[in-house]
Amino acid sequence: MKISLKRITHIFKSAAVLFASLSVLGGLAQAQDYPSKSISLIVGFPPGGSNDIVARLFAPKLTEILGQAVVVVNKSGSNGLIGTDFVAKAAPDGYTITIASASPLVISPHTFPKIPFNTLTDLVGITTVAQTPELLALHPSVPAKSLKELIDLSKTRRVTISSSGSGGLPHLAIELLRTAAGSGDIVHVPYKGAGPAITDLLGAHVDGIIVDLPPLYPLVQDGRLRAVAITNTQRAVLLPNTSTSVEQGFPEILAFNWFGVMGPAKIPQPIVDKLYAALARAANSPDLVESMRKVGVEPFVQSSPKAFGEFLKKETDRWGVVARASGAKSD
Repeated sequence: MKISLKRITHIFKSAAVLFASLSVLGGLAQAQDYPSKSISLIVGFPPGGSNDIVARLFAPKLTEILGQAVVVVNKSGSNGLIGTDFVAKAAPDGYTITIASASPLVISPHTFPKIPFNTLTDLVGITTVAQTPELLALHPSVPAKSLKELIDLSKTRRVTISSSGSGGLPHLAIELLRTAAGSGDIVHVPYKGAGPAITDLLGAHVDGIIVDLPPLYPLVQDGRLRAVAITNTQRAVLLPNTSTSVEQGFPEILAFNWFGVMGPAKIPQPIVDKLYAALARAANSPDLVESMRKVGVEPFVQSSPKAFGEFLKKETDRWGVVARASGAKSD
């Protein structure tokens, strides 16, 4: 018996529709039971950095909302790439997710010669949850209290500025500073995370640092570090007396960080939606907002997972321009 091409095409289309319907029903069934066990929230940086701080602020609130433990797990290395890749290759069931920042997600693709995942195809964005500016701080022994004084100093001797790693947002901010310094001698000193970078700065092994505000704020408050500039268009609420790079006449030194929750690309949409609802609720809860603001972080939530996907594409393009212009590369 011969079967026409039209009939074969119809059979394949019907099968595809059936498969899609079963997949949707399967995803709905999974979402109804989700979560039925603890969730691992992967942080691609060591304890003490802003990614870790934000994750540990959110974990208890998410545990309360979802009814299952959300456990922070640090998998640091390669400026957040190791932890992010771990999540990209995890089972797409919603039990392994990451809170990641601009560095591994949209900057490293432009500064590393090769990374093991594609942010836009191997991961699914759920939402951003928070944002914070970068802060340039110096050891008190360094005789500079403004960007101009620091740049002038760099023209008389070498100035070393540490960061949380090569090829990330703080590195690019330092490259912007180096460009602004012109003939000044400013050297970028990368570390494996903000914690080690801060430790060496406190020991005066480097002159200064540019990283996210949260881990630096308490050290500025107790006088162990001197805040020089917020690399943003507006001052930080926690440091109202620290002027911005724009106010100091260096609008080209501009960088702020954001934190987004991602999962493996094939997580069923109903689970993505359930996680989005929990994260949005957590980020807007008054007690968590208060806790975030105490460390220099502000809530920053997308209107939907789809909106976050569009945001990721725009940020990838924007930082690509900055990376190419600065020439910043990972070691």
